[in-house]
Amino acid sequence: MSELQRIAEELDAADPLAGVRGSFVLDDVTYLDGNSLGALPAHVPARVEDVVRRQWGELRIRSWEESGWWTAPERIGDRIAPLVGAAAGQVVVGDSTSVNVFKALVAAVRMAQQDGRTGAAAGPVRDEILVDATTFPTDGYIAESAARMTGCALRPVAPAEVPSALGDRTAAVLLNHVDYRTGRLHDLPALTAAVHAAGAYAVWDLCHSAGALPVGLDEHGVDLAVGCTYKYLNGGPGSPAYLYVRRDLQPRFDSPLPGWNSHAEPFGMRSDYAPASGALRGRVGTPDILSLLALEVALDVWDEDGVSVAAVRTKSLALTDFFLRCVGAYVPDGRVESVTPAAHAERGSQVALRCDDAGEVMKRLIERGVVGDYRAPDVLRFGFTPLYVGFADVERAARVLARTLAG
Repeated sequence: MSELQRIAEELDAADPLAGVRGSFVLDDVTYLDGNSLGALPAHVPARVEDVVRRQWGELRIRSWEESGWWTAPERIGDRIAPLVGAAAGQVVVGDSTSVNVFKALVAAVRMAQQDGRTGAAAGPVRDEILVDATTFPTDGYIAESAARMTGCALRPVAPAEVPSALGDRTAAVLLNHVDYRTGRLHDLPALTAAVHAAGAYAVWDLCHSAGALPVGLDEHGVDLAVGCTYKYLNGGPGSPAYLYVRRDLQPRFDSPLPGWNSHAEPFGMRSDYAPASGALRGRVGTPDILSLLALEVALDVWDEDGVSVAAVRTKSLALTDFFLRCVGAYVPDGRVESVTPAAHAERGSQVALRCDDAGEVMKRLIERGVVGDYRAPDVLRFGFTPLYVGFADVERAARVLARTLAG
């Protein structure tokens, strides 16, 4: 046994979250791709079977009331809320991340432009959207469409340059909390404050941070936020996303997708639209019940195992620190380069390594039982989900990476 293997054993033995691993369906594979798709919580299959066989198969349409299907989007939103630092009544679950980005961004621009029309002193028209220049592509696509729809110009800006790029024409800013390629954690409190100082609205994409580190939406006054649930929240492939609307903004939230589910009287079947109150304004159409209820039971791990986001963050940083240490010890100098910041305050829960032939290297790693992923043109991505990843997994991944590169 090597020194690093011994250290990994000691760290696993002292890990307060080690027992949570048993709540997931795992095998001998070292799974470091939870930043793309989380592992299956062990009690989800039985719940889904009940939903299909009893709630749908036996109760059928009665389940909208008797099984709580109708209220699931806001009920499950309240389950997610504490994981992103929000009080109840501000998060609704449904649709995809892309759809929720569109809703949030257009609503943010509409509020900013309304501010300009109703303010005490008329200023320039708010006709500019800033978007994270390094964003996940779909956010950029949605932002470009939202800009066309609202008569705005779209300006891609690096997150660090946002404060200097803001102006009196800025309506909204769309930012990623954690960069999907590099794992860089952006300064949500400072950037949100800068956006507000300019009189604009901040929309945050939490896909790569929620469930892995503290977010503090309420604490930092974030206006609107979106996120997926199939990464660190382990809701399953294609599980519905969520939308956060800060409580004081809810009466002004003007969704560009006013569906019947967000109507004040959804079963009134009126031809004119009257929005519901609260976060329900973020709903659109009929919820995806099967995936929605699978997500609900997946969230049980946070309650049943008494897991706190703070404990998850502590372990996340320890895992990524240890992985970088093992890579430094095992991999020859110059063969890989970490593009993930070393500073804890700037690091999410993944490590990205620049590597020649990264696509082929990841393919060989997967064949050898270490699953990460690859981002063009040259990045190996390893995600660390503290709920089920241990220090022995980390050491093995680095050791297999070194052998793969040598071979």
